[in-house]
Amino acid sequence: MHKQPPGSVSPAKRQIKEVKETKITINCVTFPLPGEGPEQQLLKPDEWSYCDYFWADRKDPQCTTSVTGFEVLLQKQLKGKQLQKEMAEFIHERIKIEEEYAKNLSKLSLSPLAAQEEGTLGEAWTQLKKSLHDEAEVHLKFSNKLHTEVEKPLLTFRGDNFKKDLKKYDHHIADLRKQLASRYASVEKARKALADRQKDLEVKTQQLEIKLSNKTEEDIKKARRKSTQAGDDLMRCVDLYNQTQSKWFEEMVTTSMELEKLEVERIEWIQQHLRQYTTLRHETDMFNQSMVEPVDQLLQNVDPAKDRELWVKENKTGDVRPVDMDI
Repeated sequence: MHKQPPGSVSPAKRQIKEVKETKITINCVTFPLPGEGPEQQLLKPDEWSYCDYFWADRKDPQCTTSVTGFEVLLQKQLKGKQLQKEMAEFIHERIKIEEEYAKNLSKLSLSPLAAQEEGTLGEAWTQLKKSLHDEAEVHLKFSNKLHTEVEKPLLTFRGDNFKKDLKKYDHHIADLRKQLASRYASVEKARKALADRQKDLEVKTQQLEIKLSNKTEEDIKKARRKSTQAGDDLMRCVDLYNQTQSKWFEEMVTTSMELEKLEVERIEWIQQHLRQYTTLRHETDMFNQSMVEPVDQLLQNVDPAKDRELWVKENKTGDVRPVDMDI
């Protein structure tokens, strides 16, 4: 019978020991210890990609539970959706201001104040009041375009189905993590079973050697077979665990890249429509400027002498001057 030298470690146990020294399992996910093994390279260097930076869990500052890296990515998507909605609300408030401004401009343009002004100055004043009405129309059109070309697209981009899609991603990755946790529990159970079998074999072997027991070599062989079987079970459990972790890894890479793509699309969509806001704003300024130009022209043509002539012709009471009285 081949006896294992005292103090020696079985190959299976030695392998487990190496794993413990070079790797660490956190929340059922196995990572290399710092400085151990070959240096890992980023999957997408220099891109700050989602697929490279969200593998570990982190403590939730609100409570004692952990939040997975994937949940952090999902929260980013949900927050983006909320911020997009808030931007639409902001534009809506801007529209209300424009509508109120247009309404007040239109009302003011009908004011009878200074309506009796005459001459070239009266013409300029009349044109100035008319420009307010035209400006009101411009601002009203601006508010309408803001609604159709900025506010509405921001509101309708990714409707209710978006959250449902995120839930599908969440459930898929969460199920894989549950499977991984189950596989890890099986590994730990098998690891304990192997340790118990090895301890049992060691005790029986020592008892036989010092004649403290009537255990036969057959008992030793049986214990050794159970120990070997426990080692095989552990290897099988570790293999299944690694397969499950690899599957989770692949799905994490794929899904995080999809979320990254969604975020790029969201930012570019908002950028496009905020740029449309600035374009409409520039157009409004140009229209307003064009309406002020006739007013400027008439103001440049205001002639006090001509206005005096016109007023005098219409309101004169006589051009014969008084003379001295004769005795």
